[in-house]
Amino acid sequence: MTTPPDDPTTALPGRPPVVDLATWQAARDELLVREKAHTREGDAIAAARRRLPMVEFDGTVRVVGPDGPVPFLDLFQGRDELVVYQHMWYDGAPHQGQCEGCTTTAWHLKDAVYLNARGVSFAVLTTGPWDEVASYVEFMGYTQPWYSVRDVDAPVGGEMGHLTCFLRDGDRVFLTYSTTGRGNERVNGSLGLLDMTTYGRGEEWEDRPEGRPVIGDVREGHPSVGRQACWSWRSDADGVATWGPTSRPVPQWT
Repeated sequence: MTTPPDDPTTALPGRPPVVDLATWQAARDELLVREKAHTREGDAIAAARRRLPMVEFDGTVRVVGPDGPVPFLDLFQGRDELVVYQHMWYDGAPHQGQCEGCTTTAWHLKDAVYLNARGVSFAVLTTGPWDEVASYVEFMGYTQPWYSVRDVDAPVGGEMGHLTCFLRDGDRVFLTYSTTGRGNERVNGSLGLLDMTTYGRGEEWEDRPEGRPVIGDVREGHPSVGRQACWSWRSDADGVATWGPTSRPVPQWT
């Protein structure tokens, strides 16, 4: 039986103060001013992004997919634009040993139908050998197209962990934009929703009120190990965070 959260013996720590609706609304309205300014600045940055120059490269370079080597141009699927996620890879690692950050990024875009409707294709690229990649894709249940770019030069190959955009003009291909690190977060809707919650993401770097726990400390969340946020965990079937042989990427247990 679940204990009601108002039980003082089990209440989560660091909860916000309780106020009346009018007081809450005043605080919410004050924050909304900052949120709107943030949105407008984001629009201005997106406008600047659309004005970046671009770099032409050889679109006939071969990448390896389920049908063998194909020219990079094929990834556009006849559309004018292409977004790829360049997934990090650890050769020879078990499925649970692949990058946890890339795993969560790829998991959050399992279908590109809305991109396709705007003339944009999507694919995942990685430097892993195709036989290992194919096994991992099957294990994770990914539905988006994956390709191995092993030994392929940048911008198709090279450093991984990036979201990268390309434009096609007939048989000519251009690099238009690339981002990495927290720039990749726009794919991950779960992080945006967690940012809206009282307890946030639960990452160590977050600015949080005194006494507010990280996600791993929340009573109904996964146990914390080294105060990691739960989104990057691998766990066993019981939800216990582990990097050992009994672990697998968290979505596979849900």
